[in-house]
Amino acid sequence: MAQTATSHLGQIHALLANKRYSVTDLNDSVLKIQELESGISLRAVLEGDILFLSLVCMTVPATQLTAPVLRKMLAADNGISTSHFQLYEAGNGNVSVTLNNFCKLLDCGPEDEDDILSCVSFLLADVVHAKQLIGADLHSA
Repeated sequence: MAQTATSHLGQIHALLANKRYSVTDLNDSVLKIQELESGISLRAVLEGDILFLSLVCMTVPATQLTAPVLRKMLAADNGISTSHFQLYEAGNGNVSVTLNNFCKLLDCGPEDEDDILSCVSFLLADVVHAKQLIGADLHSA
């Protein structure tokens, strides 16, 4: 099973590199993916047949995550429909605000390749919208 996961990660790496992303293997199950034009980077983690993708939007003091900001992040009509926000403790009273999505891989065939590329592009688009949605609120303190 680990051999299959490793070979799938290699296929994912090659797919993204061929689409002009900078891809770095961080370990046996994690890739760092960078969109070269914008410099935005995200992480891809392969666990079994699920590829989890995560992008850190910003790291801010926890006190900036007020109820109105959190409501914007969780609102069904916030314009971010292909990804979801998560919060991670970042130490020293800070919290990382991330956008995340995932796809289930079947055989790393053409359908999976389309899903992977879509998930990456959705995150890259959603982070631009997230900046518009909550960026001013979180940078104003």
